[in-house]
Amino acid sequence: MPKRDTSLAPVESFIQVIRGQRVILDADLAWVYGVTTKALNQAVRRNSRRFPSDFVFQLTREENEGHRSQIVTGSQKHRDPRYLPYAFAEYGALQAANVLKSGRAVQMGVFVVRAFVKMREALATHRELAAKLAELERNLAARLDLHDSLITGIIKELHKLASPPEPTRKPIGFHVRERPATYRTTRK
Repeated sequence: MPKRDTSLAPVESFIQVIRGQRVILDADLAWVYGVTTKALNQAVRRNSRRFPSDFVFQLTREENEGHRSQIVTGSQKHRDPRYLPYAFAEYGALQAANVLKSGRAVQMGVFVVRAFVKMREALATHRELAAKLAELERNLAARLDLHDSLITGIIKELHKLASPPEPTRKPIGFHVRERPATYRTTRK
């Protein structure tokens, strides 16, 4: 089992979202429980009835490739590429602690469940915050639309004042109109 810096990451940092579920990969869960990945996966296979598909599932090659670049920990570094990792949902991680029967697994199982609960609460808080932000944005947009229309009206009125229409009244003063000259030639 590879050595990891225990001060580096709390259990929450191992939780990822795969297939729309929050999961911990088998190598990370094995490290948390203090066993090898091989021992964890063997225990899961021996007790397969305790692990339905919503508790644990194996990643596809595409999922593995897509998430390998996002994995911050070194858990996947030495994995045999022929074996795809398993992803443990909250209940699968707890069930794994029960089937491993090691003191550390039982103790850390509580921490893993608390980490999932903490992530769920944080997600709920983020959803509430996102809803509040969306409502604030709608209110602000409505106000801006009102302000925009008022400002546009003011600008139109200013344009009218800046360019007055041509006067339509007659000019003041004495004006001579010339009549067309008619030439008559009268000879006597």
